[in-house]
This record gives sequence, C-alpha cells and structure tokens, in this order.
Amino acid sequence: MRAVAGVLDGTIVFEPTPHHDRDGSVTRTFDAEVATSVGLDPRSLVQECQWRTPLGMVRGLHLRTDGGEAKLIRCSFGAVLDVAVDLRPNSPTYRMWMTTVLDDVDHRSVWLPAGLAHGFQALTRTADICCRNNRVHRPEYDAVIRYDDADLAIPWPLPVRSLSPQDQDAPALAVIEPMLADWFGAVP
Repeated sequence: MRAVAGVLDGTIVFEPTPHHDRDGSVTRTFDAEVATSVGLDPRSLVQECQWRTPLGMVRGLHLRTDGGEAKLIRCSFGAVLDVAVDLRPNSPTYRMWMTTVLDDVDHRSVWLPAGLAHGFQALTRTADICCRNNRVHRPEYDAVIRYDDADLAIPWPLPVRSLSPQDQDAPALAVIEPMLADWFGAVP
C-alpha cells in the first residue's frame, strides 16, 4: 500500500495493491503501519458509518462546526467522485477543493483532516461509502454547503439526480464563511 499526499494540505490518498487469482481477489483496505508512517494515528478512528447512494445522487458538502472531524473514506461497492473543500482559514489550501475517484476496483481511500467539507456523487447504479471518523457524530454540529456553490464551481461529472432534504436547503459558502474562523481557527 502506498500513501500519497493529496492536493489539499494534510490530505492523504492510500493506494492499495489488489491481489487477484482464479477465485477472486483480496485487497488490504487499511494498514495501521502505513497510516502511522504518514502521521495518522489509527487509534484516533472511533466511529465508522456507511452510506448507500444511487446513481447521480450528491451527498454534501458536509462539515462539522465544533472544530471539524477527520475522516478516512473509501468506496466498498460501486464508484463515487469524492470531493473535499478546505475551509480552514489558516490553511495554505484554503477554499481549494480536490476530487478523488473511489471505487471497488482500485480500492483507494482518502484521509481528510478536520476542517474540510466533504461530499460525493455516485457514479454507479449503487455505491456504498465507508467513513471512519476521529470523533463521534454529533448531529447538533452538522452544517452543509451547497454542492453547486458558484464560488467553488465543482464540476460534478453526472447530472445531479437527487439530494437529501438537508442538502437541498444548504446555504452558499458565502453565508457560512464568516463563521469559519470560529469553527476552525482564525487566520494567524
């Protein structure tokens, strides 16, 4: 398994090597030694969630308002375009975004540090996303930004077929931007 720096400050893309034989394949989707070698403490991952999402649906862009949460994300079935937006005002990649295709073929996973908004779009009929978090989910701290925010201009690859009710009513980045310093730290 390789660990490669992502586009956004502090992000890491893990690239395993699937092994195939006549009966199928096996892939190591997580390796604590590799994670530790790039500064991730595997013991910090305290909760795992899974979403099942239909083709074309976008989930996100989700974030947490109490300092954020770090997460390790992978797609266990199907494929998604995974999107992260850096909302840490003191980050060198502030307001930049990155995309990573996560699927059940290459089995990549991506580490997102706290302070990033996260979303994804299902690229296959069904996609299952697994997310390990470094904090227990607290719904009272959930926030969301519009997936089609004009300032971010994220190019979603498929027509958006559906959104959750929470995501349909999401505000633009400009609405929540004044609060980001309180949530993730002021600009030094």
